[in-house]
Amino acid sequence: MRNIFVITSRELFSYFGSSLGYILAAIFVAISMGLTFYFGHLFDRGVADLKAFFQYHPWLHLLLMPALGMRLWAEEIKLGTFEFLICLPVKIVEVVVGKFLAAWIYSGAVLVLTFPLWVTVNLIGNPDNGVIFATYGASWLMAGGFLALSACASSMTSNQAVAFVIAVTMCFLSMMTGVELIQGSFHGWAPEWLTETLSQLSMMSNFDEISKGVIEFRNFLYFFSLITLGLLINSLIIEIKKA
Repeated sequence: MRNIFVITSRELFSYFGSSLGYILAAIFVAISMGLTFYFGHLFDRGVADLKAFFQYHPWLHLLLMPALGMRLWAEEIKLGTFEFLICLPVKIVEVVVGKFLAAWIYSGAVLVLTFPLWVTVNLIGNPDNGVIFATYGASWLMAGGFLALSACASSMTSNQAVAFVIAVTMCFLSMMTGVELIQGSFHGWAPEWLTETLSQLSMMSNFDEISKGVIEFRNFLYFFSLITLGLLINSLIIEIKKA
């Protein structure tokens, strides 16, 4: 645990001690606010909730989390510090978990920056704060899932642009299996259990269920299983490169 804490602290310092962390935070807040007020018509809807804000989160995470995660390993490989890192007296899994936790904590801090919007809807009405809190949690879990996949992509190559493209593709596929358009293409020829399984494996479906206030254990289990699987695959890739 101590090694994980040290690595996480080191990585967090790199986010908050460089311009990249502040740029990504500013981009997320600016775009999310713009979409909420301009396209979501927050005040024109006449309803005191944050649905107009959260409906764009999956697509924001789809772009910004791979942008955040693409440097986790690709940068280490490119700069030549990868060999030094894996030769330290720490386990590979500790390094993987530490780097992931730092990125995930950072993404949570960025979400916190949007807290004034939550305060605003409470001033103009009586929103269901339980649903809003749950959706914030769902957004953070989705960010974690995207980061775990992005870390896998980053460990495959030394080129951050390539890592970004691979990560976006993986994250997009993990979202779209539960979309009605994709589900409809399976009806008529695929067994019902297959379409149901694909729906349950969709990040979008699990996010939507929590954002509606329907909080079930299987939704949280899905996100934590996805994150765990992503970290295990990431560790395996690093072990192969080390060998």
